[in-house]
Amino acid sequence: MADINHVTLVGRLVRDSELVYLPSGQPVCRFSIAVNRKRKNGDQWVDEANFFDIVLWGRMGEAIGKYLLKGKQVGIEGELKQDRWEQDGQTRSKVEIVASNVMLLGGGSGGGSSSYGNSNPGGQGN
Repeated sequence: MADINHVTLVGRLVRDSELVYLPSGQPVCRFSIAVNRKRKNGDQWVDEANFFDIVLWGRMGEAIGKYLLKGKQVGIEGELKQDRWEQDGQTRSKVEIVASNVMLLGGGSGGGSSSYGNSNPGGQGN
């Protein structure tokens, strides 16, 4: 069986997105979402927030970034990517979601629903 790396999430932005341009001119849009889940704590069900960092490469990030505002509900499809580096002699790592599709959903700032897809999810000319 082939390996599978696919993520689908629906959550709310915890802050406005940030659009930057790499020295190569490549746009990259970064944002974070909170996804709530219920878990049982004794006899009660409680909400537990999970936070995910999302990166959106290329023109899709430029086009949708201005709509990615704190509190807005979004649907994300993409894949997990793990970065590793060394800092102060310690190996560090971070997992983020590289989005291939972002859907603006009805909640939070603004209304309506739109979908933005990306045929090159890596976005770096790969």
